[in-house]
Amino acid sequence: MLVRFFFLLRSAGVPVSITELLTLLEALKAGLGDLSAERFYYLSRTCLVKDERYYDRFDKAFAAHFKGAEDLFALLQRELPQDWLAKLAEREFTDAEKAEIEALGGWEKLMETLQKRLEEQKERHQGGSKWIGTAGTSPFGAYGFNPEGVRVGQAGSRNRSAVKVWDKREFANLDDKVELGTRNIKIALRRLRRFARRGAPDELALADTIDATARSGGWLDIKMQAERRNVIKVLLLLDVGGSMDDHVKTCEELFSAARSEFKHLEHFYFHNFTYEALWRDNRRRFNEHMGTALLMRTYGADYKLILVGDATMSPYEITQTGGSIEHWNAEPGSVWLQRLMKHYPKFAWINPQPQSRWRHNSSIEIARELLEGRMYPLTLAGLDEAIDALT
Repeated sequence: MLVRFFFLLRSAGVPVSITELLTLLEALKAGLGDLSAERFYYLSRTCLVKDERYYDRFDKAFAAHFKGAEDLFALLQRELPQDWLAKLAEREFTDAEKAEIEALGGWEKLMETLQKRLEEQKERHQGGSKWIGTAGTSPFGAYGFNPEGVRVGQAGSRNRSAVKVWDKREFANLDDKVELGTRNIKIALRRLRRFARRGAPDELALADTIDATARSGGWLDIKMQAERRNVIKVLLLLDVGGSMDDHVKTCEELFSAARSEFKHLEHFYFHNFTYEALWRDNRRRFNEHMGTALLMRTYGADYKLILVGDATMSPYEITQTGGSIEHWNAEPGSVWLQRLMKHYPKFAWINPQPQSRWRHNSSIEIARELLEGRMYPLTLAGLDEAIDALT
């Protein structure tokens, strides 16, 4: 079983060798796996992966190879897994049922009601319309449906209408080494480049040397010049996690193309909308981040600002104090976006969501209005329009 997993990792681009596989086998023989799916995952990752850049590739290969193995581990431990209970409680609603379910009626009402429920509820509930539970129509809980809800205890998004998420989630960094499916993205981005000769004159200027030598009657007169470099500076802010999981491949292609085309490229991540902090590494996003105000002081107005995100979220995340899905933000996301726009006069938002769906989503329309119309689809035509706005 592990031999097949070994070759799957190799095919996924993880540089693992026989030595690492033998180390894992020795660790398992010593009983370090301990019949736990979680312990085996961390043990195998520690033995087989030597560079954290490959963690995301390892995770995908692990999930593909050991799908269902967690259930086997749980049976060996004779314990009923929590995810089994969650799936038993999961319920699918018809369109007619969804139409009959009403929201509580606004952000303040939703937060006020949640506080009351937390104070009053004493036991687990399932299938109801009031308490925090599962498979119901209550605004609070998991595996149910409500047009405006607070998701509690659910792995991943289902209806994508949650106003807040009460669970810590792990997002993976985008892989800038991915092989592009098309070179057209690179070609489109090249229109944004601007070259200039700056720095020490350490490159032979052949045409000037020939001209100077001819003018001096044949005596060699060598002329030097600075290297010709792309001087465009790009600040790339990338939405990651949640609904953006549907667009990972396309965004990785864009990210990879940008890394290859621009020498002066700085990138940061955000989730759903820009707030008071951004981060470079999704695995450390709760511990290591940069304040948005500090980012604007660090990277000057000569940078071109490019935001990439589907802008698909609860409108409260843009317009309300405390509207962030993961933390309590002191100022609305719209305030921070406007500050970024004011500091970086050359900006564009690239949206991987198909443009035909934009007008049906209120959060996208709010974002477009804030951006003064500078939101463009992640298509070749959209990239051309975005580059026109940036030049």
